[in-house]
Amino acid sequence: MNMLNQKARQLKQGAIRAMFDRAAGMEGVISLGIGEPDMPTPALICQAGMEALERGETHYTPNAGTVELRRAIAEKSYLAPLGYDPAGEIIVTCGGMGALSLLFLVLLEEGDEVLIQDPQWLNHAAQVRYCGGVPVRVPTRAAAGFSMEREAVERLVTARTKAILINSPNNPTGAVMSKEALKEIAAVARRRDLLVISDEVYSTLLYGQASHISIASLPGMRERTVVINSFSKAYAMTGWRVGYAAGPAEIIDRMVKCQENFSACVNAPGQHAAAAALDHPELATGLRDIFARRREALLSELARIPGICCAPPAGAFYAFADISAFGMSSETFCRQLLEQERVVCIPGSAFGQCGEGYIRIGYAAGEDRLREAVRRMARFCESRDNQSR
Repeated sequence: MNMLNQKARQLKQGAIRAMFDRAAGMEGVISLGIGEPDMPTPALICQAGMEALERGETHYTPNAGTVELRRAIAEKSYLAPLGYDPAGEIIVTCGGMGALSLLFLVLLEEGDEVLIQDPQWLNHAAQVRYCGGVPVRVPTRAAAGFSMEREAVERLVTARTKAILINSPNNPTGAVMSKEALKEIAAVARRRDLLVISDEVYSTLLYGQASHISIASLPGMRERTVVINSFSKAYAMTGWRVGYAAGPAEIIDRMVKCQENFSACVNAPGQHAAAAALDHPELATGLRDIFARRREALLSELARIPGICCAPPAGAFYAFADISAFGMSSETFCRQLLEQERVVCIPGSAFGQCGEGYIRIGYAAGEDRLREAVRRMARFCESRDNQSR
């Protein structure tokens, strides 16, 4: 007897986890595939969490999150200028993924379409599909910096389209949407009466002249945007599982009631630690500076490898490198790189058809390991060149 429902039977392991499983048991592997900071959570934040434990803050919190943390998000985060009401327009969730899953659960009817960039983090499409929706991939071009373009979005809007999901800074490309690009997406959303879901979890990780602009800050967009964020990337708090959503009260209210029936609430000590983090934005800046140095080291080393072309990422901690010159699929490239040189990268095809010919290289590893990994990549690429001669 098959006791599983159809949705469960259709679940598949993501390509990122598949690469890690393939690397399991191999010795001397350097992973450039992980999507989390490698450093521990800053001591000041950990101290706040420990103090909460010592005070006995080990009980249930309100389903929407502690008043303290919701107020801190409303008043001390980058969203402060938008004036979100902590009582009704903010929910604290089990990470950014928890916020997205709650949103899709309360938003989507069977068959509703959500426009999602291609390439894009693979879990977005998987969550939409599991919640009964239909993920519709919006193709992007390297020449346009892998940014969603209005014409491509307009062509794919149908009577079933309910939302547009954007992610800036972007995983996997590191692209940051310009204000002009955001304005064009906002214009489509207003004209076609669509919700915008803005995944901004990498909003603190920006380099050079890049700046983060939330689409919710544009005219007429606050009331039709749900902003998703978390403390995972900005403060190296991936394991704490604290995220949040800010948006229209009627949507947030349903998300709160949904959370009541699934996870009830986020862990109490983690919420106290997250509130303390917002009192110290310099901690996020310090982490950003570390990644900026790693980014420069990675780009410098990649530039020395014939056949690899990589535009500098403006945000996040990923480089999206073009490996099409080697005449193999991105999956084959990554598999052989792992087998021959013990380096984990993620095939671009894992993130959508437009990612084929690219690999995602994470620079969340320490600088010495990063340089060693790229030296191994160079040796691998040289061997491929020699085989083709």
